[in-house]
Amino acid sequence: MKKALVLGAGGFIGSHLVKKLKKQGFWVRGVDLKYPEFNETHADDFIIGDLRIQTICDKALDQYFDEVYQLAADMGGAGYIFTGENDANVMHNSALININIVERAVKHKVGKLFYSSSACIYPEFNQLDPDNPNCEESSAYPAQPDSEYGWEKLFSERLYFSFMRNYDLNVRVARFHNIFGPEGTWQGGKEKAPAAMCRKVAQAPEGGEIEVWGDGQQTRSFLYIDECLEAVQRLMDSDFVGPVNIGSDEMISINNLAKMAIDISGKNLTIKNIDGPLGVRGRNSDNNLIYEKLNWKPDAPLRKGMEKTFKWINEQVKNRMS
Repeated sequence: MKKALVLGAGGFIGSHLVKKLKKQGFWVRGVDLKYPEFNETHADDFIIGDLRIQTICDKALDQYFDEVYQLAADMGGAGYIFTGENDANVMHNSALININIVERAVKHKVGKLFYSSSACIYPEFNQLDPDNPNCEESSAYPAQPDSEYGWEKLFSERLYFSFMRNYDLNVRVARFHNIFGPEGTWQGGKEKAPAAMCRKVAQAPEGGEIEVWGDGQQTRSFLYIDECLEAVQRLMDSDFVGPVNIGSDEMISINNLAKMAIDISGKNLTIKNIDGPLGVRGRNSDNNLIYEKLNWKPDAPLRKGMEKTFKWINEQVKNRMS
């Protein structure tokens, strides 16, 4: 039986990944500071621990694994990443985790190691026009990410690739573009835009309003969790190491994302734009490389994923109110 290690298995993407690996017949060990918040873990073995600590890393990666998925990071939505108040923790915590893990991956000669980077590594100067952002993989340099989160991700990409060159570590690197879906963080300041919009709409009374940060003309693309995991699997099963974008190229303004959530809800609500942390003006996944190398592109439109996500978040809101 093949063995897989999922670091960050208590998080949104990690918990879904564990379920997928189990369905494929893997023995899975998960590691995180906490168990998944909204479901029972499907992992065969789950270690509660802080991967900044050497002894926890020794316990987590103590043997050969066919596949290691390094998703653990100090991260969140715009309200966490772009205020500047969490920069030191974001850089220190995530970098330390990656430095700890890469050393042990080499020691135990793991089969393949997947590292989840981010679209936040792309230069801010290429994302000033909300209608024409440039997120082609080759545009990452000269580097100028818009956040310390992006700088740390870029550093860690280089860390893993340097260990690939010098120590023959078999790595795969993907840059995620706003992955969303049910069973993800939906309140508290670390939630991503789709979850935030769904929560605000679910909580708003009929005829009320929801607040959207900025002028609402900033653009993004969002990829549903199932499609993300399909792309990750294709990358892991291929000989292509990356870095490669994993995202949707269906770009939408944040105001229109809010309108989509309102329309799905069936409520009569208005939008009020307010000051708030924004990030870059425009961002959209460039999927030319992943289609060329892996013959992959998203199948489902954004609305389909938003419908599933709203239904789940609406249930969470109702349960909290009851």
